[in-house]
Amino acid sequence: MTVLSTLTAWLTRPLASFHLLLAVFGLLTVFGLVMVLSASSVDSFNKDGSSYSVFVKQVMYCGAGLVLFYIALRVPVRLLRRYSLGLLAFCLGLLAFVLIPGVGTELNGARSWFVVGGVSFQPVEFAKVAFALWGAHVLVTKRGLMTQYRHLLVPVVPAALLMFTLVMLQPDLGSTITLFVVLLALLWFAGAPLRLFGMMALGALTGGIMLAMIAEYRMARLTSFLDPASDPSGNGYQAMQALFALADGGLMGRGLGQGWSKWQYLPNVHNDYIFAVIGEELGFIGCAVVLMLYATTAYVGMRIAFRNTDPFIRLVAATLTTWLIGQAVINIGYVVGLLPTTGLPLPLISSGGSSVVTSMLVFGLLANFARHEPEAIAALRSLGPGRVGRLLRLPTPAPYRPPARRKTSRPVPKTRPGAKSAGASGTRRSGAQPRARGARSGPGSRAQTRGGHR
Repeated sequence: MTVLSTLTAWLTRPLASFHLLLAVFGLLTVFGLVMVLSASSVDSFNKDGSSYSVFVKQVMYCGAGLVLFYIALRVPVRLLRRYSLGLLAFCLGLLAFVLIPGVGTELNGARSWFVVGGVSFQPVEFAKVAFALWGAHVLVTKRGLMTQYRHLLVPVVPAALLMFTLVMLQPDLGSTITLFVVLLALLWFAGAPLRLFGMMALGALTGGIMLAMIAEYRMARLTSFLDPASDPSGNGYQAMQALFALADGGLMGRGLGQGWSKWQYLPNVHNDYIFAVIGEELGFIGCAVVLMLYATTAYVGMRIAFRNTDPFIRLVAATLTTWLIGQAVINIGYVVGLLPTTGLPLPLISSGGSSVVTSMLVFGLLANFARHEPEAIAALRSLGPGRVGRLLRLPTPAPYRPPARRKTSRPVPKTRPGAKSAGASGTRRSGAQPRARGARSGPGSRAQTRGGHR
């Protein structure tokens, strides 16, 4: 009971969301590096003669991700809204250029990569963040018109369909699914009616079936998901080996670095199926720790969204949190056999440059939004930046001020000749109080007062 009361008291602190998010971010990053080193050691030695080649690349990507994390932590929110359209247009251009042979690089059957100076990255990962920022900006700007479908769906849904098309031309079904998750989160937290999600789910199911029917490898994935034991040495091999690795771990696991699946038994063991290595080497306890870290991320992300007063921050924070947790659920789901294989990495844990850099960028944005909670702004302005703020040289966030309502000009009522106005006669209505000097009335003063308190 004492631990629970202490935790509750700590969560009431103004910067609790910020510090909790930093703690989860650090734990996931360190845990991911340790597991990448363990899972990739055999594959790295076979290819490069060193057990640390994949791990060193992952450390370099984490370094680049920390730079983006710091930039996202410092950037003013108004700049995110102002340049969201430019970021989206830039990412759409990259998605188009990557399809050009000789410009984009084809790996594992998909032309999804740019390779510059030996460093590869996927533009679709950054397009997800740009789409979330721009979509939130558009929906917040139109928040008074959300009851009209043409304002709710246009231009967000056409832009999403354009991105879906460009990504499926690569082809990359897994990234298309995560983009669809971002779109659903934007519309859900913007207040779209429930019947719209029913139509979108039906359309997504129909489109998924059609895509599976026109591509043989997608149909094979679906068949192996329904019955992996029917082809244990072919299409069902990866799913079966992942289940064997999880079963071999038991409660406590075989020990860190002692798993057998990385000895060429499980393909892509340090990428898509790293959760199987966690279960094999750290057991059920290790898997539970990972699930707890992602559950904490979901809690603190939604806490940041609901404790903010800026509607743009609320929508972006909820959308990015849904995307991160949704991708983690999909990855863990197909590793344990509950979902078909889609090839999505586990955020901050799987090896891969684009994924880890983008995940760190998202955590930086969420940490920035955590410092914009009204209680956090009040504490930072009255008590100073604190130890973390001084160490990182973070600027003091500005409070949210809602836009002033436009004043409508009203016609002055005509008075009959010889009639005296109430002000001229010097009489007032019963109980009316005189207006104080300098006081303002109307929506402008109300919005200003709210913004000042926040």
